[in-house]
Amino acid sequence: MTLHDTKNLKKQVAPFEKSTTKESVIQIFNTVVPFIALWYLAYLSLSVSYWLALVPILIAAGFLTRIFIIFHDCTHFSFFKSRRANRILGTFMGVLTLHPFDQWGHDHSVHHATSGNLDKRGTGDIWTLTVDEYLAAPLRTRLAYRFYRNPFVMFGLGPIYVFLLKNRFNRKGARPKERNNTYLTNVIIVALIALLCWAIGWQAFLIVQGSIFMISGAAGIWLFYVQHTFEDSYFEHDKEWEYVLAAVEGSSFYKLPKVLQWLTGNIGFHHVHHLSPRVPNYKLEEAHSSTTPLQHVPTITLATSLRSLRFRLWDEKAKNFITFKDIKAVEKKRISVQAKPEL
Repeated sequence: MTLHDTKNLKKQVAPFEKSTTKESVIQIFNTVVPFIALWYLAYLSLSVSYWLALVPILIAAGFLTRIFIIFHDCTHFSFFKSRRANRILGTFMGVLTLHPFDQWGHDHSVHHATSGNLDKRGTGDIWTLTVDEYLAAPLRTRLAYRFYRNPFVMFGLGPIYVFLLKNRFNRKGARPKERNNTYLTNVIIVALIALLCWAIGWQAFLIVQGSIFMISGAAGIWLFYVQHTFEDSYFEHDKEWEYVLAAVEGSSFYKLPKVLQWLTGNIGFHHVHHLSPRVPNYKLEEAHSSTTPLQHVPTITLATSLRSLRFRLWDEKAKNFITFKDIKAVEKKRISVQAKPEL
């Protein structure tokens, strides 16, 4: 893709960057209201059995994922035309998803500005090492990296760390506005938890909310992971890095069944979102379908996405992800090339 092509691609997507108040309001009602109803139904079902309650819990987890996408759009100021409306709704949705609006919005903006840039990793993204970095790392770093990239840790402990620990504290250097938003979010969360524990009991609250939280949290981390961790992704050093290429080649099109696509707020069209974060979630599919070059980006399905669980390290020379099992073969090959005498 040439420089001209990349500029032209952004122009083609620009018409979809305008939110529609009616569609946004409808999405709030068809997402938040069912979530609250399912939450209450799960609580009532506990009087029969947890297994019965698990049905509304699973569905509620899907709706909470959809709530997160609305929150996510608000942090990009793409859900409403008014920045103030985005802030107010985003803060409320942040309470439901346990994410402070300003803090997460800052980290996520950095993620968009640096995704696929090997020289600017570390904020708002998943820890990724290159093959050379892994081979040069001390044993403790290798072990920590293997622990971090273990699926049980990433999708099991990950939600607990991200939602309950990391998001509760302000980042170093945060401005007063961001700090105050984090404090406000935490206070409202504590007050809401206290109210619900008083109303239904802490055991029932913990069972219902804890289950919904773990399922939706794992799903959220999985979506973020799989849409940047596929075999032929895009990673370049700063001098060669290009925003549009990072968007369309380093962000996948996750082609999901229609029900899951709806529950995940069209975030499977991740290449469109990274190309233009100002496109609201309900226009992502239309932007994809109306822009021919976007229909030829890396595409993964529910079945093929499971392969991403094997990918651990980025091979800068081969320009693809490899597994931990591949590392010995790569290391052996490089040693033999270095040892080969020049003719």
